[in-house]
Amino acid sequence: MADFKKVGLLVVKGDSFLLCRKKGLKSGLILPGGRIEPGESSLECLNRELLEELGDVRLESAEYLGTYKDVAASDDPKTQNMLQIELYKGNLIGDPEPNSEIAELIWVTPDSDPDYFTPIMRNRIIPDLTSRGILSQDFMSRIVCNFKRHRIELLAPAKD
Repeated sequence: MADFKKVGLLVVKGDSFLLCRKKGLKSGLILPGGRIEPGESSLECLNRELLEELGDVRLESAEYLGTYKDVAASDDPKTQNMLQIELYKGNLIGDPEPNSEIAELIWVTPDSDPDYFTPIMRNRIIPDLTSRGILSQDFMSRIVCNFKRHRIELLAPAKD
């Protein structure tokens, strides 16, 4: 069972997609969206959160992509909460701007540093979306290559 249940939006533009950096957090980039409030549908939540986080924008269309579960990103390495994201793909009408708790909007490309991705993005969402052709295979292969390269640089050399 998930400790946090959220709804998120995937906005794709060419070979990039939109992620957000929350104010005061270092735990990774997140999808636009948030927690569903009591009595609220997933799409009602998504529309409310988009207005709060991205300013004067409107969701033009929404296609359900799937529900994903993984360890929630946290600035505290001892925390092991589970996160569930109900993910939709859609287009925005208007120009998104960071608002409320959002410090920055980032269009992520295949060359982006994989350390910026939360566990659910790196382990579940990106692999699934590339396998289904929603994100290009080139995107995933470059992310994996970058991820391995960054991780290898952090390891100490083996001793004889």
